[in-house]
Amino acid sequence: MKKAIITLVIVVLIVGGLFFAALHGIGGLVQPVDQGVVLGLDLVGGSEITYEAVIPADFDTSKLSEGMEVARTMMQQRLDALGYTEASCFISGDRRLVVEIPSVEDPEKAVHDLGATAVVELVDADGKVWLSGSDIEDASYSDEPTDSTGLPSPHVVMKLNEGGRTKLKQACQSVLARADGKNVLAIQMDGEEISAPYVNEVLDSTQVVITVGSAENPEEYARYLAKIISAGRLPFELSTAKQQTIGASLGEKSLSTSLLAGLIGLILVMLFMIAVYRLMGLISCVALAAYAALFAVAISVFHVNLSLPGIAGIILTMGMAVDANVIIFERIKEELRLGKTLRFAIESGYKRAILAIIDANVTTMIAGFVLLWQGSGTILGFAVTLLIGVVLSMLVMLVLTRILLKTAVGLKITNLKLYCA
Repeated sequence: MKKAIITLVIVVLIVGGLFFAALHGIGGLVQPVDQGVVLGLDLVGGSEITYEAVIPADFDTSKLSEGMEVARTMMQQRLDALGYTEASCFISGDRRLVVEIPSVEDPEKAVHDLGATAVVELVDADGKVWLSGSDIEDASYSDEPTDSTGLPSPHVVMKLNEGGRTKLKQACQSVLARADGKNVLAIQMDGEEISAPYVNEVLDSTQVVITVGSAENPEEYARYLAKIISAGRLPFELSTAKQQTIGASLGEKSLSTSLLAGLIGLILVMLFMIAVYRLMGLISCVALAAYAALFAVAISVFHVNLSLPGIAGIILTMGMAVDANVIIFERIKEELRLGKTLRFAIESGYKRAILAIIDANVTTMIAGFVLLWQGSGTILGFAVTLLIGVVLSMLVMLVLTRILLKTAVGLKITNLKLYCA
């Protein structure tokens, strides 16, 4: 019994610690849930802007998806640069780009700030522009060796057209002739420097290698630089197809309504579990409360962008967590009716139920990963909360309820009526 009491005390402390972390945070490790979670556009209001690609008549449509991804990268980079750190940008359909900016209620200003295209330029130390995005055909990441060592070397391969080749040659000649030592040809996007490679020789080629060896993370930076350079050479224009303001009052009402619905549903589920499964139902309620606290900590730590579909994902996974316990408890009841001892019935019930529970959760996770891979916008929020919820529900409902049931037996709570037998 002493061991059971110690176990119960540890469980109570852990669950209490989770609730404390969710409500008040823990130093710099965990923020309170109201600070760590980023509320989406549908909850706090803001601006939604939809851009549509204007496709030229001679455009190769097989490269449309690649061009849209370049446009998305460009727009997200611009959002970050303007300080819209909670904004999101995603592709909708074949040729539309949707930008959501929470807490910004003037879409006209947002459109003006964002513009429709990005401008990439190569300039010297005096600010003279030698090349622009129209001179660039492509920019891609590569890690092929660039020297005699034969070792992988992350870099960017920038391809120019013939006009760009001539301009680059002239730029290199001018930069190398400088007497002040400022032999750099900076790459700028919208006037902001993103890289400043040194010029060591006159380049007379349509293919230019830009090394990033001095970067903190060369591979990551080279991939980023390739996308940024490509963003300055969009193969099509982006026109503003739609812009609208989402009212904050609507979002606040939706949030309060959703939370109230979730709370009512949670209370009804708990009452049902206690009424049907008695002590096991009460243990399930404790585990469900711990699951809710752990979920709050998880979405705060990972700064999940929470939207209404995301809240739906949370409520759904709470139901799935209870489903796991229902399967286990029914197996335990079957074992008890066969005359097995309580301790054996608990062990056997878990063994018989665990494969079915894992199979059901794995198939749900596969669906969640597909939504995460192919989805966009609020669908991503639903997929993220669904995946987090499935993983945590398996962890809590398969481990914590088992510990609590064994603890109950260790505390000599063995009246089979309490276990529905």
